[in-house]
Amino acid sequence: MNYPSKLIEDAVNEISRLPGIGKKSALRLALHLLKSEKNQTQHLSDALINLVEKTTYCLECHNISDSDICMICSSHRRDMSILAVVQDFKDVLAIENTSQFQGKYHVLGGIISPIQGIGPNDLNIESLIERIKANSEIKEIILALSPTMEGDTTAFYIKKKLKDLDVKVSTIARGIPIGGDLEYTDEITLGRSILSRIEF
Repeated sequence: MNYPSKLIEDAVNEISRLPGIGKKSALRLALHLLKSEKNQTQHLSDALINLVEKTTYCLECHNISDSDICMICSSHRRDMSILAVVQDFKDVLAIENTSQFQGKYHVLGGIISPIQGIGPNDLNIESLIERIKANSEIKEIILALSPTMEGDTTAFYIKKKLKDLDVKVSTIARGIPIGGDLEYTDEITLGRSILSRIEF
């Protein structure tokens, strides 16, 4: 693609590094920013710089935060007795968007994956154990991890580490999605749905 300006070319190259954005979309965004009010583009660049320079991680749960303790951990409205253990920040957002969970979180920062060279020591597992030991109010740990081989391995490892602690360990239910047809459901999901059945 030929660009009328090296400045536009540089902007397109940088924008197209973002996930899901190709060169054409990047060019459209660059031209939009070029035509926008200067202060609008300045606000965007300031927000991005602040994102990189001022974003920190909660000392308690390891979630993305703009202070030492995140809004969820510092909230007195949350149920301190329940802790959802999740893989990443995106999982916190996904659960929060359901408005069904009022407990707190613990972000592992990944899952055990020998293929990728990620072991238990690379994750925030020890801080989870210490957090439970230090807080007698925590009564239940929900292992809200993806139903994959790596997710199950991580859940099994954490369950083993928690066996001597006085907490209930549960996992999120796995089953048929609402509106789904049984004939198109994979065998593992269908099998787990039958095993995890509830009273009607």
